[in-house]
Amino acid sequence: MGRMRENPRYNVISMRISDEERDRLLQIMEATHKSVSDIMREAMAIFAVQLEQKDQPAQQKAA
Repeated sequence: MGRMRENPRYNVISMRISDEERDRLLQIMEATHKSVSDIMREAMAIFAVQLEQKDQPAQQKAA
C-alpha cells in the first residue's frame, strides 16, 4: 500500500512549450536540482505574490 500524504496532489496539468522553452526549463532544472513540478509551483507562488502586491495599493486607496 502507498504511503498516505498529508497534501495529496490529484490534479495533472499539461502544457505545450517550444524547444527553446524546454531548453530553458532544463537549464533551470539542472541549476536548481528541482523537478518541473517544483519549479512550476514556485513560479505560481511568485505570481501570487506579485498579484497581491498589485492589489495592495487599490485596497489602501479604498480604506
